Amino acid sequence: MLILNGRVVDGTGNPWFRADIGIKAGRIVKIGSLASASANKIIDARNLIVSPGFIDIHSHSDFALIKDPKAESKIMQGVTTEVIGNCGLSTAPIRENTRGLLEKYLEPIRFKVKLNWFTIGEYLNQLEKQGIGLNVATLVGHGTIRIAVMGFDNRLPTKEELDDMKLLVSQSMEDGAFGMSSGLIYPPGCYSNTRELIELCKVVGKYGGIYTTHIRDEEDALIESVKEAIEIGKLSGIPVHISHHKAAGRANWGKVKETLNLMDEAREKGIDVTCDQYPYAASCTFLSTVIPIWAHEGGTGKLIARLKDPEIRRRLAKEIEEGIPEWDKIMIVSVSSEKNKNFEGKTIAEISEAVGKNPADVTFDLLIEEEATVMAVFFEMCEEDVCTVMKHPVTMIGSDGLAVTPSGILGEVKQHPRSYGTFPRVLGKYVREERVLTLEEAIRKMTSFPAQRLGFRDRGLIREGFWADITIFDPSEIVDKATYTDPHQFPEGIKYVIVNGELVVEDGKHTGTLAGKVLRLNEARTVADSHH
Repeated sequence: MLILNGRVVDGTGNPWFRADIGIKAGRIVKIGSLASASANKIIDARNLIVSPGFIDIHSHSDFALIKDPKAESKIMQGVTTEVIGNCGLSTAPIRENTRGLLEKYLEPIRFKVKLNWFTIGEYLNQLEKQGIGLNVATLVGHGTIRIAVMGFDNRLPTKEELDDMKLLVSQSMEDGAFGMSSGLIYPPGCYSNTRELIELCKVVGKYGGIYTTHIRDEEDALIESVKEAIEIGKLSGIPVHISHHKAAGRANWGKVKETLNLMDEAREKGIDVTCDQYPYAASCTFLSTVIPIWAHEGGTGKLIARLKDPEIRRRLAKEIEEGIPEWDKIMIVSVSSEKNKNFEGKTIAEISEAVGKNPADVTFDLLIEEEATVMAVFFEMCEEDVCTVMKHPVTMIGSDGLAVTPSGILGEVKQHPRSYGTFPRVLGKYVREERVLTLEEAIRKMTSFPAQRLGFRDRGLIREGFWADITIFDPSEIVDKATYTDPHQFPEGIKYVIVNGELVVEDGKHTGTLAGKVLRLNEARTVADSHH
């Protein structure tokens, strides 16, 4: 394949240059003036930007890819590699005696996929066997490990349990995980202390992996939570990556200046800390996160039993109200039953008014009726913070979304628009229109920076010998179309996407090709070394 006449933004952050690119056997073999070369396929990239394929450092497509391997909502925005297993939630490891607890817990993002594997390795083999539309790297989730060993017990592990968890970390790293993720606002991750995480991260360190974290609190205790993440990196000696960095809740707006300073100071002391961000002022997660942590102990079944108890309900309502929730800022995105479908796209405040119940009761009843399988969007950040975080040198871009297909089985499930729009939104709104970043800087944050973070030795740059993961787009046209009320819309302006040397998007249309590879930490580093 030949790509001619394009403006190459190579992923380093350097200014673009004009060059042709020759691809053979899945890799970039030549960069230069290739007008006289011949090829089976020639792409004229005149007036277009030729960039490395985008690497989505933070994704939750773990089950979506099994349900629908084409990964259209990611491929169509130029993503060629994504990292799953985030926020402490991975597909494995699984122990038979706690499998049911994990299945129930992952329900909102599991799409009825059967967990017919035990290890990260078995899960990755299954992905490989069925084929995938883009490259996939996984982390192992601390929450998943804790469920396997301790279920949803709200306590610290015994020495034996901690050793058992270390064993599972070790096995997962050997299976090819790139590191461990934690989700410290979610049970059972929230029941752990800093020491437990340090001990497990030391095991990750033996394999050269990283620690990524959905920190303990992104609201009032944001600063302490970032300090904890840095402390874990310092004492375990491994790189730390803070997921979807933000300050949630009006009272906390502006605190990101302080947290970014903390990261800078840590880096000056030799602690390797970075973060990622999605370019929206609203988040999306389980509605059940509004329920205080103590009520989740024992898993989803126990939570629902507590929500049915009038006495406990009163206590919960009181605790929630003390936090002054903004019910008009919480929008229901998806429910699992037909009965409450009409609530999708409405805020808790609107539903409350429509049904004549107070907001806390609406929330409790919805969680009971849907067995906690409810996803919600929380409008809780400010645009100024989004720009502050985006501009910072330690920030890369990650969607925190899923790979879905509008026409597929997941097309009926409402999404946060980030599943379709993250990367084009940065390039259209924040580069072209608002000039928050330069084009070259934005692409660095989407390509070589995440590749470096994960330890990819031959992806993330346009360079001879590297895998041909390439995105070609029109910089004057690129724009995200997905909205909160109508999220299933592809962006515009992305003309071609190449994964491992194969065309997966041609003239803005998905070709149906499944050209992705499963990436494993141990291989990502050794194969590349032998290749150079």
